[in-house]
Amino acid sequence: MCILVFTFKTMTFRAFQLDTVYDLMLNISLLIALLGGVVFIVSFAGCVGALRENTCLLKFYSLCLLILFLVEMGGAVCGFVFPRSLHGLLELSFTERVVHAYRDDPDLQNFIDFAQSDFHCCGLTSDGYMDWSKNEYFNCSSPSVERCGVPFSCCINATDITSGLVNIMCGYGVQNYPVAEASKRVWTSGCIEIVRSWAERNLYTIASIALGVALSQLFVIYLAKTLEGQIELQKSRWQT
Repeated sequence: MCILVFTFKTMTFRAFQLDTVYDLMLNISLLIALLGGVVFIVSFAGCVGALRENTCLLKFYSLCLLILFLVEMGGAVCGFVFPRSLHGLLELSFTERVVHAYRDDPDLQNFIDFAQSDFHCCGLTSDGYMDWSKNEYFNCSSPSVERCGVPFSCCINATDITSGLVNIMCGYGVQNYPVAEASKRVWTSGCIEIVRSWAERNLYTIASIALGVALSQLFVIYLAKTLEGQIELQKSRWQT
């Protein structure tokens, strides 16, 4: 009980520190905690509703799944019908916030480093590695030793083969180089463009997975509504 109260107070305190919905989406730890809480509540309602034959909980469970299904379908339709608009919205909405918050949030920093090293990209938009000029640490006018540089996760070979250690200074001063010269040291393409290209290459695979998830959700909703109808029918027989 004490752990739950402490967790709730911590999440509430962090939530009051957020100014906009973008801050919530960029706060990785709080976002995962909130999503986990929602999943727990919905799953718990469905489990208890089925075990105790509670139609109110079953209705709540099926309604939450239906809302989730509609949101997913709306997002998928927008992504397929308006890919360029969605791409531009992501760039305008998240680029400066993500770049500015890189050093402020360790969870976000680890996520960006993982994405850049895994997708072989640097920055977010089509400017690529030059995006990091908007960060107060990597800006060329900054007094930091990292000025005119990029994070080590942008480097093509960040790990020294002989020692096996990561060279965190491999991206220093890269913004001073032209693209042709910088491309020999760091990845110069933006991550949003790389992810979009990857999604286009694996479009059928992504669509198949999304269709499988959607069908499974519809099947679970059908089971919940069927069980709800059977309970209502049984109750009506007892009343008569």
